[in-house]
Amino acid sequence: MDDARPLLIAWHSRTGGSEALAQAAADGAGDAAQRVAAADVTPDMLLAAAGYLFVGPENLAALSGAMKEMFDRAYYPCLGKLEGRPYATIICAGSDGENAQRQLDRIATGWRLKRVAEPIIVNTDAQTPEAILAPKTIPPERLDEARDLGAALAEGLAAGIF
Repeated sequence: MDDARPLLIAWHSRTGGSEALAQAAADGAGDAAQRVAAADVTPDMLLAAAGYLFVGPENLAALSGAMKEMFDRAYYPCLGKLEGRPYATIICAGSDGENAQRQLDRIATGWRLKRVAEPIIVNTDAQTPEAILAPKTIPPERLDEARDLGAALAEGLAAGIF
């Protein structure tokens, strides 16, 4: 892959919240990051990256289908080839996010990835069908948190800390 970068930011968003968080993280990481929609992530992209930030929504108390599909497509082609690589996560949820986080961590455990930052769960408090389906606006302080995480991951990879 010609434009391989140390940090792959794989994201999915249905209402814009996760997309905004992924963009903020990419802004923080700068040229060290490659931000790719989950539907476009290939096993080769995962193999070329030195570390990962997975950003996605919780849908119906689980990891979004598009994020799960990315892992389904890449799981076996990457199995046994990613051990020890660092990862972090951002989940955008309407109320909880914990189950999506657990599901993602179980997948990462299968690949033997190493978590290098505490999970970030952004709760949008969307509880009605209208609020759940509405475009999301993420508070600036949560975008700053995502930006800082992107910067920290990029710096850790560059310094060889991870």
